[in-house]
Amino acid sequence: MLTGGPYQSPGLQRTLHRLHIGRSCALSCSSMLPAWRPARRKHSGAARSISACQAAGVAEAEKVEESEVFRTNDGVIEPVDDDEAEVDFLGESTSGNLRFVQRVKSEGIVNVLGLQQLDDIVTIPYRELKASQQALMKGLKVSPQYPKGRANRAIFCSRTLNLRSIQAIGYDMDYTLVHYDVDAWEGKAFKYMLQNLQSMGCPIEGLHFDPTLVTRGLIVDQERGNLVKADRFGHVKRSMHGTHMMSTGEIREAYGRELVNLRNETRWTFLNTLFSVSEAVMYMQMVDRLDQGALPRQDFSNSYTSLYKLVQKALYRTHVEGQLKGDIIQDPASYVELDPDMAKTLLDQRQAGKVLMLITNSDYHYTNKMMSFAYNRFMPPGSTWRDLFDMVIVQARKPEFFNSKMSLYEVVTEDGLMRPAMDARKDGSLYCGGGAAMVERALGLNGDEILYVGDHIYTDAALAKLNFRWRTCLIVRELEEEVDALVAGQLHRNKLKELMNKKDLVGDLFNQLRVRRHRSTVRQPDHSTKEDAELEDTLGHMLMVLDQLDSLIGPMLEQDGQTFNRYWGYLSRAGLNDKSQFTRQIEKYADIYTSRVANFLRYTPYMYFRSPSQSLAHDRHFYGLEENKNGSTDADGTD
Repeated sequence: MLTGGPYQSPGLQRTLHRLHIGRSCALSCSSMLPAWRPARRKHSGAARSISACQAAGVAEAEKVEESEVFRTNDGVIEPVDDDEAEVDFLGESTSGNLRFVQRVKSEGIVNVLGLQQLDDIVTIPYRELKASQQALMKGLKVSPQYPKGRANRAIFCSRTLNLRSIQAIGYDMDYTLVHYDVDAWEGKAFKYMLQNLQSMGCPIEGLHFDPTLVTRGLIVDQERGNLVKADRFGHVKRSMHGTHMMSTGEIREAYGRELVNLRNETRWTFLNTLFSVSEAVMYMQMVDRLDQGALPRQDFSNSYTSLYKLVQKALYRTHVEGQLKGDIIQDPASYVELDPDMAKTLLDQRQAGKVLMLITNSDYHYTNKMMSFAYNRFMPPGSTWRDLFDMVIVQARKPEFFNSKMSLYEVVTEDGLMRPAMDARKDGSLYCGGGAAMVERALGLNGDEILYVGDHIYTDAALAKLNFRWRTCLIVRELEEEVDALVAGQLHRNKLKELMNKKDLVGDLFNQLRVRRHRSTVRQPDHSTKEDAELEDTLGHMLMVLDQLDSLIGPMLEQDGQTFNRYWGYLSRAGLNDKSQFTRQIEKYADIYTSRVANFLRYTPYMYFRSPSQSLAHDRHFYGLEENKNGSTDADGTD
């Protein structure tokens, strides 16, 4: 029978048998799901005395790999180990895959998912196969496709990733393993920023926290006092000066064809995480104050850049002085959003043999308080959040963690007393500082054997990938709202694209007639015929039609995405058809991305994520420019 808390499923064998998988296979599947075991741990100091549950886990540790070796009627199956791993047809390692090592010769007869012969997989209609697969999923009480059946909980793939070949998974904590109520957290941060600004002699009357002014992925232009949204090429598509949204003409006058250059950090600041919300909201309101002359010029030199540094200083004091985190430690229920599936997800990954790490910039006391609050209540009896991890690193000081080797200390007492350490161990110990190279050395792993999961594009994803070639997953909580907004705005976008397609049709004919008139004028410059007059009348009528289309398209473009944010539109898009700079950064640095860690629960630790086919501008020409079912070709170049 199946054993272990999260794996209990009394109807599993009956479901497998009902779907013609067979009793022997059902028993084999049972052997693939051993009971949950906590992390192997050599306790000291801050780690508690070893519990009975943990002792049992240590005794079972050596049996983990053997648990996936089992016998079926068709032969013996075992996982592929690192030494024998190859590269599959998509360039991914086969490490962690299951394979036959002793296969009984057969004539290709199978009895699974409605198939009777192996060759049937080629001829069976996809819908029929999907129906059989989803019936089995229903028997397993698993959502047919997405977590909880919701598309906004999907995991999206930019670069193909075989999760089976991942040996270790590292996690950030804030907004990754622990998610906060953004309005509560950033609203409190804004409050402390107001106090800090006031203590620096800055008038604060009328300043208020309005989170709708800002979304993640926007870019602060310190030189002009603007907040901008750029497309993947760096062209500014939307801009706000202070709290005033700039018109298309104002944007063109301010930037022309100037590109946003994120390498120029003295001018451009990319809002990487949700922690940037309060800072940007404060800055945009302060820009209004500076323009109105409400701030002492001798203190700011009438400079938007110096004003931004002042706001940054106020936020820095909020974090460094511990004002904000002190409040959260005292009342975590008001800030932390609980999710029982988070603990289940990590337990599944541990059970699958993954080495789990927590690598956070937060200090030990704050980390312990947040993780205890968010996880302990959902853990098996006798265990805590610490039993999930083979290694915990606090005060990692990312991005330096991925750039250089810092001194390593081991936390040895509950009150945070530390001692120097030469190297880390993967025995559940707790450390402070260190670096990514030290982690690789302790694990005996490197490069694409490690997956790192975090919410910050630069410090969590970009540096881990660029400097160490780790695989990366970005947590973007707003994706849930974004996907819902895209669904809600679909009719609007379809109507907008239809108008754009009509403009293309009318405009193409208009241009041809314009050329025809030009040719006629060149041939007979002083002679006008009746046909010429009719041509010119036709051009006039068509020009009115084009003007009418423009008068409809312009406002609709401004309204596009308001279901997500009334100022900035969709998080992922810039303009009608292009990707935002934020989306470009995700594609560049994150192999996969999703809204929360718990989404891995539906996909399992054995998932093979395949990136979808990427649409190119010339793709539609392969299909002979055929019209779609509505008789038109989409404005974005897809049929």
